[in-house]
Amino acid sequence: MSLQSETSDNPYVGRGGLKLACALNEFNFNPTGMVCADFGCNVGAFTDCLLQAGADRVYALDTGYGVLDYRLRIDPRVVVMERTNALHAEAPVDGVDLVVIDLAWTPQRRAIPAAVRWLNPAGANQIITLIKPHYEASHMGLKRLLRRGVLSKTDAMDILNRTIAQMPDLHVRTLGVVESPIVGGKGKKNRIGNTEHLALLTPKSERPA
Repeated sequence: MSLQSETSDNPYVGRGGLKLACALNEFNFNPTGMVCADFGCNVGAFTDCLLQAGADRVYALDTGYGVLDYRLRIDPRVVVMERTNALHAEAPVDGVDLVVIDLAWTPQRRAIPAAVRWLNPAGANQIITLIKPHYEASHMGLKRLLRRGVLSKTDAMDILNRTIAQMPDLHVRTLGVVESPIVGGKGKKNRIGNTEHLALLTPKSERPA
């Protein structure tokens, strides 16, 4: 059964598809014909968005099992990689053109190096990652900023800026940043949600060995 967005007009299997669609539009990024990887695919919202945008193939990775939407599960363009930790997964021989990231409780400092290892330098060679300030805060020693799971807009922007400032140390350049049209981190105890951003990245010319 698909997990649908809170809005009835969502064309994707989950609300996350709207987030990635916004980034593709803002960055003028066309994945048509590309081989992609979706780190933390969950129900498959990012995967669905990429396929609808013209991607040839998507490697859908998640540590969970049985969560990926059935329509995507049987789609021949999707390589299902369940029970797989994207941080340690082996990339396909030829790599991928694009990695999209929405990993639960995983800071960018761990996700980005794993994504870089999956990229084919001869391809588009880019990453689109969802930056969740409430995930980054706990790894920056800023747990005190959290108030019932929600950060103020000012604190969220401060954490975003700190995260982007760390990107050169992760051997990537930031090509663009856009605010997600949907807040994240909503749940039974948190109905407000946190402001999130998506960043477009590309490896620096010199990669780590």
